[in-house]
Amino acid sequence: MNDNTVLKIKSISKEFSKVKVLNNVSLSLRKGECLGLIGENGAGKSTLIKIINGIYYPSGGNLEIEGKAVDIKDSHTAKSLGISMVPQEFNLIPTLNVFENIFLGNEIKLSNGLLDKIEMRKIANNLLDQLKTNISVEEKISQLSVAEKQMVEVSKALINDSKIIIFDEPTTTLTSHEIEVLFELIRGLKEAGVSLVFVSHKLHEVKEICERVAILRDGNLICVKNVEDVDEQYMAQQMVGREITKIFPQKRDSLVGDRSVLRVEKMNLTRKVIDASIHLKKGEILGLAGLVGAGRTELAECIMGLRHKKSGEIFINEKKVDIPNPRVAINNSLAYISEDRQGRGIHLIFDIPTNTTMISLKKYVKNCLLDKDLIHKKSSEYIDVFNTKAASLKNALKFLSGGNQQKVYLAKCMDTNPEILILDEPTRGIDINAKSEIYQFISELQEKGMSIIVISSELEEIIGLCNRVYVLREGKICGELTGEDINEEEIMYYATGVKVM
Repeated sequence: MNDNTVLKIKSISKEFSKVKVLNNVSLSLRKGECLGLIGENGAGKSTLIKIINGIYYPSGGNLEIEGKAVDIKDSHTAKSLGISMVPQEFNLIPTLNVFENIFLGNEIKLSNGLLDKIEMRKIANNLLDQLKTNISVEEKISQLSVAEKQMVEVSKALINDSKIIIFDEPTTTLTSHEIEVLFELIRGLKEAGVSLVFVSHKLHEVKEICERVAILRDGNLICVKNVEDVDEQYMAQQMVGREITKIFPQKRDSLVGDRSVLRVEKMNLTRKVIDASIHLKKGEILGLAGLVGAGRTELAECIMGLRHKKSGEIFINEKKVDIPNPRVAINNSLAYISEDRQGRGIHLIFDIPTNTTMISLKKYVKNCLLDKDLIHKKSSEYIDVFNTKAASLKNALKFLSGGNQQKVYLAKCMDTNPEILILDEPTRGIDINAKSEIYQFISELQEKGMSIIVISSELEEIIGLCNRVYVLREGKICGELTGEDINEEEIMYYATGVKVM
């Protein structure tokens, strides 16, 4: 064994319901190294890192840490061995505040057995300062944005004094500035001798922060390469087993002139959205861009009745409507894909048909009974439409990859027959091939006359998809872009306040 090797993965295999998702994978992780782990959704990345972290137990093979065989039966064992993970889907308790979540399971106690909350607050503050974030340690998790929750998860990993930290898609909701801060932290961890596994679909980030990259496809290890020896195109080709073509479809024009199907006038939500007015045209893809915390998600949630606006009016097809809750929004032909897929979109313990028809169940009632055959038929059709990879319709969603979970979530929304679709971070944590499939589906919906709002932190997504873009900053609409003005430079000028309307 190389004296530098911290973790050795030896012929690891894993099966779920007799379906093999990992096949004899062998890898090593060196001291002070950041190892990139990439592959399509369903390639086995999540399964592998969950085995390392004790969430899953392997069907075959074993692990060694610093030359000694280890039996990681659960996450507590992993933690005792110096392994921490920053998960893609958050493991936080919404009703507890930030410092309580950071120290959950690692509480500091006084000599009398009571919690030393003063010390925990102090350490939590220092960690958040290190991440250059303004999050208050007293804030409830339920009040944080997805990006802020991500920073709390990073802080949780840092308090364990870990030898190995696994980052699972850590940058999907972060701004470019926040990513720079995280990468600065990662470089410092490497210098301190901490070993890191970096799971990402952003290949340019793998090139920037990792020394080596391991590529999985269909549960098999395809290759391990020094990142300096490969480019992004090579990595993408190895992930999918073929050459990648253009990821974005050709942009289409909106279908019917300037007719608005959705109009929002002077929307206000305390401190989050300020006098926001937007309109969405028939057959248009409209982008909402801006930095994290700009108010994009809050505006969408006001439209959907998920948040109670302070003031403002909503018009659908020029008719004023009151939307106090999501059910009324759905009845008005609106559908919404939340950025928080597992928290607000799908139910991991339920199977595919149950998730798909959860909000459209009325359609499947005949003579006061559910037509289960029709439910399964429709769910199978959506699996074909979205090319969803699942061993069986009966699979609980927790056994599907993030990308395939997102496809089921899309099917759930489409089953309500919406005319207006709002997509908040629609490709968060999804590989390049699945992204291309979803972009194509969005384009096909537009061709059929659907009107779509896309909220995304990935500027290339806004630029590649949208006919028109509103830029938000500090809750206000600060810019509107069309045509060739939809570019990264112009968006960032407005998002950072260099330009104003």
